[in-house]
Amino acid sequence: MSTRPGIAQVFDRFLGPGIPLAITAFDGTRSGPADAPAGIEVSSPDALSYLMSAPGELGLARAYVTGHLKVSGDLYSTLNTLTAQQERARPQDTVRLLRDLGVGHLHRMPLPPEELPGRSRRAVNGLRHSRTRDRQAISRHYDVSNRFYEMVLGPSMAYTCACFPSPEASLEQAQEHKFDLACRKLGLRPGMRLLDVGCGWGGMVVHAAREYGVRALGVTLSREQATWGQKEIVAQGLTEVAEIRHLDYRDVSESGFDAVSSIGLTEHIGARNLPSYFRFLASRLRPEGRLLNHCITRTNSREPHRVGRFIDRYVFPDGELEGVGEIVSAMHDNGFEVRHSENLREHYARTLAAWCANLDANWDEAVREAGAGRARVWALYMAASRLSFERHQIELHQVIGAKIGPDGSSGMPARPDWDG
Repeated sequence: MSTRPGIAQVFDRFLGPGIPLAITAFDGTRSGPADAPAGIEVSSPDALSYLMSAPGELGLARAYVTGHLKVSGDLYSTLNTLTAQQERARPQDTVRLLRDLGVGHLHRMPLPPEELPGRSRRAVNGLRHSRTRDRQAISRHYDVSNRFYEMVLGPSMAYTCACFPSPEASLEQAQEHKFDLACRKLGLRPGMRLLDVGCGWGGMVVHAAREYGVRALGVTLSREQATWGQKEIVAQGLTEVAEIRHLDYRDVSESGFDAVSSIGLTEHIGARNLPSYFRFLASRLRPEGRLLNHCITRTNSREPHRVGRFIDRYVFPDGELEGVGEIVSAMHDNGFEVRHSENLREHYARTLAAWCANLDANWDEAVREAGAGRARVWALYMAASRLSFERHQIELHQVIGAKIGPDGSSGMPARPDWDG
């Protein structure tokens, strides 16, 4: 009669020989190198139930977020190892894993409190990308706790890809460089008017007003961001030239801006809404005004727009990513002449590595502030996103568009002058 292998041995066989992970399980079994730099602990039968009831990223996330699957050592390195194995695994390997673990563990589990229902069940809150549902999605992610974000993002409170001017640059230097690069790409000069849509905690607004002497208006759907950002404007002594409003960008009534920046908003817009989004931004600009659109993109235009189930249910509800070609085409067809595009994906991998390090350094306080489950969600999502940028599964593009004047003038230099 055959004897069922221990749980650790089942995972070890699935992962393959030579994997630098130590595996321990609640049944007392162990496998993998004793001196492995990282380890996985299957601490209860509930971990198996989560993994088996939703094989793939969602089951893994549920087991990890609830604490039934623990990781010792570096989470990023562990995910890197698991991702490499998953890419090699055949369907029959997964079937064998589930069979060896035992069907007795296959039953419905309660959803972690950090998880939203699936897309279809969220329809009761309105259609995808309706104003009500957008407001709820933004609040869900960004209104966690300003103090929590301070620990993760650092003093800049910039929650978008930084741009590292040198290999030795710190995160703060890279975020400052990113905002300055955006200002130079927009051709900002004293006295100009800037609209920053999806302004976050106001980093671009403050930098443009302080360093370039512009009058800057930022809008965000997050009440927590608006409150924090407006306090920062007061602290910087910029109340005469800068303002942040808790407002949907579609409700901005002013027009005639010299420049519009959109840094990290497009991911929340939705592919079918890109034409109206760019038309609206163009309508806020004066002739020869410029738009900088900075967003995460797909590596091609053939992939589905919707984000994966883990990101959709835990991180960015209703998020969508398009290929840069789709972004450029939507800009080109809806009020802009596209003048320049730049891919900063390697910079986003470095940015995420720095955020992960900040969270690790402040882990105990972060857990006290936001809860263990929420802290694990952020740790998992940031480490996984870093891998996605490194492995060229997603990209980050800055695209510059100009609103052409009635005589065909763009107001742009003949060649880019922002790196000179």
